[in-house]
Amino acid sequence: MHTAKALLKASLGIGSFLKAPMVEAQPRSAAPAPVMVPIRSIGPRERDRIAQHLLALGPHDRYLRFGYAASDEQIQRYVDGLDFDRDELFGIYNRRLDLIAMAHLAFAPDDQLKDCAEFGVSVAEHARGRGYGARLFERAAVIARNEGVGMLFIHALSENTAMLKIARNAGATVVRSGSESEAHLQLPNATFDSRMSEIALEHYAEVDFQLKTRAKQFWALLATLQEIRSGVRAAREQSAP
Repeated sequence: MHTAKALLKASLGIGSFLKAPMVEAQPRSAAPAPVMVPIRSIGPRERDRIAQHLLALGPHDRYLRFGYAASDEQIQRYVDGLDFDRDELFGIYNRRLDLIAMAHLAFAPDDQLKDCAEFGVSVAEHARGRGYGARLFERAAVIARNEGVGMLFIHALSENTAMLKIARNAGATVVRSGSESEAHLQLPNATFDSRMSEIALEHYAEVDFQLKTRAKQFWALLATLQEIRSGVRAAREQSAP
C-alpha cells in the first residue's frame, strides 16, 4: 500500500491537471479530510459481480440506469453482451469485494465517430450520498481523454437529477427534450499529466483490491478454523465421562 501511495503522490505532483478521486468522510459542516476512493478497472472475469450489482438495483433505479424498467433477463443480456475489448468498465468495491458502484464508458463502433464515448453509471442504494457517481465520472473523463475522445456524452432521463447534476458540475452542456436529456462534455487533448494520473490511480486501486482480497481470504480461513475448533471442543465434551 505504501508503494501505491508513493507513486500516486509522485504523479500528483507533476501538474495541476491531476486530481485524485476523493469523497468526504463526514458532512461538510464538520470540515472533513478527503478520503481516497480506489476505482478499479473491471475485466470479463467479473461479469458475475457486474450482474449481481445490477440485479440488486430496484425497479426505479433500473429505470433510471437503462431508460426503461429492465427485467432480470434484460440485465443479464446486457451483462453477457459487454465488449471489454472495446469499452472500459470500472468500479468501486467494498471490503467484502462487492461491487457497490460501477461505470460503463462505451466507445463508438469503428464505423462511427471514433472521438465520441457515452458514460453510464449505477450506485448501490446503500452506498449513495458519498459522491461515488461524480468520482466515477471524473475517472471516465480521464480515460476517455487519454483514448483520444473529444466529446463525452450522457443520455439520461430528465428525472435523473443526480446524473444530470454530475454532468452540469463537470461543465457539461445539458439539453432537455421532453422526458429525456442529453449532456455532452468537450474534453481537452491528452497530456503527460493525464496519462500519469490514470496509471497512478489504477495502480492504487489494484493494490487496494488485492489487500481486500487477502483480508477476505484471511477472515474466511479464520472462521473455518474457529468452526473446527468449536467442533473439536464439542466432541471432547461429549466424550468426556
